[in-house]
Amino acid sequence: MKDILRPALVLFVLLSAITGLLYPAVVIGAAQALFPAQAAGSLVLRGGQPVGSALIGQSFSNPGHFWGRPSATAPMPYNAAASGGSNLGPLNPALADAVKARVDALRAADPDNAAAVPVDLVTASASGLDPHTSLAAARYQAARVARVRGLPRAAVDALVERHAELPLWGLLGEPRVNVLALNMALDALPGAKALP
Repeated sequence: MKDILRPALVLFVLLSAITGLLYPAVVIGAAQALFPAQAAGSLVLRGGQPVGSALIGQSFSNPGHFWGRPSATAPMPYNAAASGGSNLGPLNPALADAVKARVDALRAADPDNAAAVPVDLVTASASGLDPHTSLAAARYQAARVARVRGLPRAAVDALVERHAELPLWGLLGEPRVNVLALNMALDALPGAKALP
């Protein structure tokens, strides 16, 4: 029995050291050397202080900011510890009520906007953490943001276009806008009214 137990324990300790210590250390070291910003969480800094991540959305509700895609995470929106969708099907009355409430909030914030509401402004993503909206969703909100901030519409439209991210390799995905980056640029625009 002793002859069988010893090799098993030695192999267990050896494999634990390789897979539990050595391999993770090599992967973390390589990530930090090759991709330092991503390995550190893709943090977005303002004045040297982190204000968010380029990979996780934030909740913006002031009409003077662009709003992101809704989040269904609990107990708060964009909770990275509870990533996931609502799992509500298209015939579920709770989903229909949530979408109607979101459309009503967008219409109340910008009653003069008669355009169709882009779907990504009223439906949550599968992860609940999406930091982007479609370019159409950003354009839809430009008039409201310009009015609330006291900015020319053309300046806000130009800001949206400057922050547009094109599809990967020109093929994968749709044009999109990182909402945090767009709002930070908006806050830095000369002449923009401060928000309450």
